[in-house]
Amino acid sequence: MGFLSTPGAGASRTELDLGALSQYLAHAIARPPAADLRAELIAGGRSNPTYRITDGERVWVLRRPPYGVYVQSGHDMKREVTAMSALQATAVPVPQVVATCEDSSVIGAPFYVMDELDGRTYRTQQDTASLTTEQRSILSRHMVQTLADLHNVDPAAVGLEDWGRPDGYLARQLDRWGRQWQAVATSERRQVAELLRRLEASLPASPHSGVVHGDFKIDNIMVDRTDPTDIIGVLDWEMSTLGDTMADLGLLISFWDEPGGLHNPITQGATALPGFPSADEVVQMYVEQRDVSVENLDWYVVFSDLKIAVILEQIHRRHLEGTTAGEGFADIGGMVEPLLDRALGRAERTSNPILQGR
Repeated sequence: MGFLSTPGAGASRTELDLGALSQYLAHAIARPPAADLRAELIAGGRSNPTYRITDGERVWVLRRPPYGVYVQSGHDMKREVTAMSALQATAVPVPQVVATCEDSSVIGAPFYVMDELDGRTYRTQQDTASLTTEQRSILSRHMVQTLADLHNVDPAAVGLEDWGRPDGYLARQLDRWGRQWQAVATSERRQVAELLRRLEASLPASPHSGVVHGDFKIDNIMVDRTDPTDIIGVLDWEMSTLGDTMADLGLLISFWDEPGGLHNPITQGATALPGFPSADEVVQMYVEQRDVSVENLDWYVVFSDLKIAVILEQIHRRHLEGTTAGEGFADIGGMVEPLLDRALGRAERTSNPILQGR
């Protein structure tokens, strides 16, 4: 696990060098920028800063690793490019990458540039409230279908057979996120050690390997502006790999907010409106698409709650150090404890006595 730290970074360290970027793109793409570039930080990119770039004629999207402390393997620009390039010819809709730069001297970090998709994303309940009940239902079905399509991709058929190591994936994930907590924690949280202990003791066998997105949720789906049920792109592939596909389903359920329950602090109740199916119905739709066993799904959902809590703690630490880019970070730290408590609550309600902590 690699880390990058920029102590004392201020506002100037979180700005994009458009002059250097323009010079790079002049040689990296077939049709260079026609004029000086303008950039806008896109809201929602709390993990990897994401910028909308334009020369006045064309529009691109640039993604780079976060400023400050981050896990190198969890913010891998090359990994995103590999995944999206491999999936171009599949049923999974992804943006077209136009340039990739691994030279950190250009803008201070590796980055890539892709064509902008002309669509929109739904990040909050206020966003999804604009949909009709029927549209929410159809969009949900299309999301589950897209996830199943991804998991049904044959890695060898798209050149990804050597891209990751499915064997031992869950054990490595537990180790990675446990070590990451130790690296970024800003306060002691008793729940983390207990959750790691229970999850390690009840590790599933991982029978369903394939391409894993690693962060599949509603705000990483882009839909058509005219038809908001038509998914035109799956975004944010920085944690993708070959692994246990049930991890994606567990994460989706962790993010799937329902009326009356604790809303995930990232999705903020986005799916807790009429028309969206229940989490159990989402699981059933997925099973119908893939005909797989979900008897150990509780493990994956508990792990997902823990993983998200660690990610939020990492963002909170970067915010305290002044290395986050954009707004919306002030309340991140307060989101960690409720997620850890929810993870323990889920574990104690499961039918698995080891995960229960007995």
